[in-house]
Amino acid sequence: MPPHRLLETTLIGAAALLFAAANLRFPERQPVVAQPAATTVAGSDTSPSDSTVAMTQSDRALTALASMVRPLSTPKALEAAVRSYFAFKTAHPNDVKKPLLYFVDYGLPSTQPRGYVLDMAALKVVEGPFTVAHGRGSSESRYGVPTRFSNAFGSAATSLGLYVTKALYAFTGHSGGQTYSSIGLRLMGVSQGFNTNAFARGVVAHGAPYVTADKAGRSQGCPAMESARAKELLPKLAEGAMVYLFAPDSSWMSHDPWLSASNN
Repeated sequence: MPPHRLLETTLIGAAALLFAAANLRFPERQPVVAQPAATTVAGSDTSPSDSTVAMTQSDRALTALASMVRPLSTPKALEAAVRSYFAFKTAHPNDVKKPLLYFVDYGLPSTQPRGYVLDMAALKVVEGPFTVAHGRGSSESRYGVPTRFSNAFGSAATSLGLYVTKALYAFTGHSGGQTYSSIGLRLMGVSQGFNTNAFARGVVAHGAPYVTADKAGRSQGCPAMESARAKELLPKLAEGAMVYLFAPDSSWMSHDPWLSASNN
């Protein structure tokens, strides 16, 4: 082949190769997404999906209830109650048989309504606010803000933290030298170190004549309410609802296991 024909053929071949390379598409590389690690809630293993669901429920509940649950001593009162509730429910789903939460903000005085019953599934207020008693061992004066809390026998003090409700029973109490009867609801404390003696101490929810619509006297540590309200509400709360007794007490807030778990 003459030299000029050989050069022409070579140039045509090279041009064809360049055209093919320019139109050749390579597949794009997909980014690698890291998977979230499993978390542990108060001694129980939960999968990433479980912890995510619990956090989503807490946030949704806080958003829905914040405008309905007033007054509060601090916004942290409702937040602590809601996050502790869902932390416990995630770890012990079989123990929470009813979606109701009896919540008391003991950062408020006993002359102010400070109790609520909340529906944690429908995210609404079932009852409240209403007056609730605190233990005589928690304050020196008959009316006011409780400042001392105890899990000890004989303290007559309120015990802060999270409780699971148990059975109803016929309660008998004493007030002003008189004996009275009411419906009672047994409580099992689940905040280790803060309220786990409550059942044995006889700390229960009940109705009392010293609790009226505008003030509450002192109990032996029980979150007592008006007698008529107890008759209506306590049967709804029995056997598997929850109770949360809050106060802006720094020692308790730093160490309660369910409040700590909800912050992880």
